[in-house]
Amino acid sequence: MKMACGKREEIQDPEMLAIAEEIARKCSGVPLVVRTVGSLLFFKKTKFEWLHFKDYELPDVSQREDHIKYALRLSYDHLPSHLKQCFAFCSLFPKSYEMRKQTLVNLWMAEGFIQPPNRIQHLEDIAHGYFMDLLWSNFFQDFKKDPYTNEETCKMHDLMHDLACLVAGNECWVAWDDTKSIHERTRHISVGDLPISRLKVRSLRTFLSAMPRQRSEGDLCQLMQSFKRLHILDLHDTYVKKVPTSICKLKYLTYLDLSRNRALKRLPNSITRLQNLQTLNLYGCHYLEELPRGIKKLVSLRNLDIGACWELSYVPRGLGQLSSLHRLTRFILPREKALTKNYCGLGELNGLNNIRGSLCIENLGSAVNVVEESRAANLIGKHSLESLELHWSYLRADDVMIGDRDEALLDGLQPHTNLQKLKITNYTCEIFPRWMMDNLMFSLPNLVELCLEHCRRCKHLPPLGQLRHLKTLKINHLTELECIKSDHSFTLTASFPSLLTLSIEYCEKLEVLPRTPNLEDLVLIESNLALINHMLGLNKLKRLGIWSMEFLECLPENCLKSLTSLESLHISGCPWLTSLSLGMQHLLSLRHLSIGDCEKLDLSKDESGNFLDFHGLQSLQSVAIFNLPRLASIPQWLLQLGNLEHLKISECINLKAISEQIEALQSLRQLEIFDCPSLTSLPEGMRKLTSLTRLRIFRCPKLEERCKRDAGEDWYKIAHILNLTHELDDFD
Repeated sequence: MKMACGKREEIQDPEMLAIAEEIARKCSGVPLVVRTVGSLLFFKKTKFEWLHFKDYELPDVSQREDHIKYALRLSYDHLPSHLKQCFAFCSLFPKSYEMRKQTLVNLWMAEGFIQPPNRIQHLEDIAHGYFMDLLWSNFFQDFKKDPYTNEETCKMHDLMHDLACLVAGNECWVAWDDTKSIHERTRHISVGDLPISRLKVRSLRTFLSAMPRQRSEGDLCQLMQSFKRLHILDLHDTYVKKVPTSICKLKYLTYLDLSRNRALKRLPNSITRLQNLQTLNLYGCHYLEELPRGIKKLVSLRNLDIGACWELSYVPRGLGQLSSLHRLTRFILPREKALTKNYCGLGELNGLNNIRGSLCIENLGSAVNVVEESRAANLIGKHSLESLELHWSYLRADDVMIGDRDEALLDGLQPHTNLQKLKITNYTCEIFPRWMMDNLMFSLPNLVELCLEHCRRCKHLPPLGQLRHLKTLKINHLTELECIKSDHSFTLTASFPSLLTLSIEYCEKLEVLPRTPNLEDLVLIESNLALINHMLGLNKLKRLGIWSMEFLECLPENCLKSLTSLESLHISGCPWLTSLSLGMQHLLSLRHLSIGDCEKLDLSKDESGNFLDFHGLQSLQSVAIFNLPRLASIPQWLLQLGNLEHLKISECINLKAISEQIEALQSLRQLEIFDCPSLTSLPEGMRKLTSLTRLRIFRCPKLEERCKRDAGEDWYKIAHILNLTHELDDFD
């Protein structure tokens, strides 16, 4: 019902409600069918359409696979033709394959599947709509977006994949190592470990590499000689060292993927003769030294991905003439201009106003005429840009003159107000430019994430509390930073109203946390101890990480009392921490606890030397303990956690015994013991852990000997566990 109604109000007409209930009954509770039929009904608005669908189109579906496939085929038949061909094309990917949305969109455009209704709409926007239509109609599932890279992925249900293969027919084919069944008229092929010489198809348009396989230069020459009408050539992860100059013969080529070919150093200049090329993916070509000098000749290029090309020291002149460019991951200014005359200046970004997604501009310190160059970049005109990274060089003299230049440069690099993510690295001025300091609500009203790294002279930040939509704030290596202003006096709304994640790293002079009423994630790394004392009132905090706080001796009880929603606590690298706080007993929502690299920590006793008793931590489900030299036995309070499911103990060199009381952990499902050389045996209580299904023991020589299958002295204690792994088993 919810799928059929979408965002509309629930059905009020009793007759339509009865029809909907009958349709739901005919779906027999099969989730995939229910979702697919429900989304199909969303596009049928009238009672007559629903009734006709129920009586004449939808059969009674049982749990039988052929019935389910029939219902799915029915949903496919109702798709418009442009979505049918996009869906069928997905049959080229293996079952359960995680498909990148960006890859699908680029492939559909390369094949000419995207037809704009007018000249105003961009192909990328239309292709995005195609993707969302297929996702909404449940032809795709398991959609997710990586919070760090913004990469969007999805999968196809196995039965949907079968349907895609069925409707694709001979047009698309997946060939692993057998060519007998490949139809000679197949146009799109996905290959695995298959020699090029065995492909006998006539008019191949798509060649996708479905698995890593080494392709020699000879293989590639044969491929280019045999299939000159190729539109799509995917050679990712094929260990390509050299691209043949004959690639220019593929005059219809619109899509070229050479990503993750780490040994590839250069591309032939002949590649610039591919005037139909729309996508050039070079991501992860770590040793690629330069791009073709005549890159401006690729007049149809829309997507250029040079992410993780670490040896690439500049982008060539003429890039700014690629007016069709919609995606450019990096723009690299040369550190040493004397070494090359063919580099791009910031001004070449001026007309590239269709760029969308993410852009990283590197080596900004090499700009000379900073005011003129930064304004010429025209970042404020790039209205579709979602994420921007501005990087200055790491190794530069730390003087006032450079700081002033950086401020003037950043002042001219003001982005469009649509920007959602901003990262600034190695900025050397004490203050930020006016567009950041005066009124952030006007200059960055849609900012969701801000990261400031290695701004080593900065003492004051802009009034970040004004950013109503800011969800993530990361501050790293701002060694002179003294305060984070919540807001200015004229702001009427609460400061940081949407902030969910705050990370503060290596900020020794920062002593006060900003007011963040809705904060859920807090990470403190090698920062001022005073910050811990300001963790008051964070009653919505769910995850807390405290790392490398050298002089931390104990967590204040009054701070822990207010963390009533805390679900995960990680403490690591605190050499002076001697005990856990009694305030731990107030963490009634705590589910995950990880403690390690604290050489003086005694898990058994509190600040006063009394034995700890944490009866209130019954919500704990997982505990990880690592590198605690003072740990000789598992503390008593841990053995009382009745809901504990996962326990991991590693690098505890003085752990000598596990108490018989471990039998009380009746919910324990996983136990991992790594690098505990002093542990020589397991207790009898292991036999009573009936819920334990996984036991892993690594680098515990004496214990491994006693746990040998059928022969070890402790084998009878663990023989009932289904999944047993120790170092010898892993080696075998």
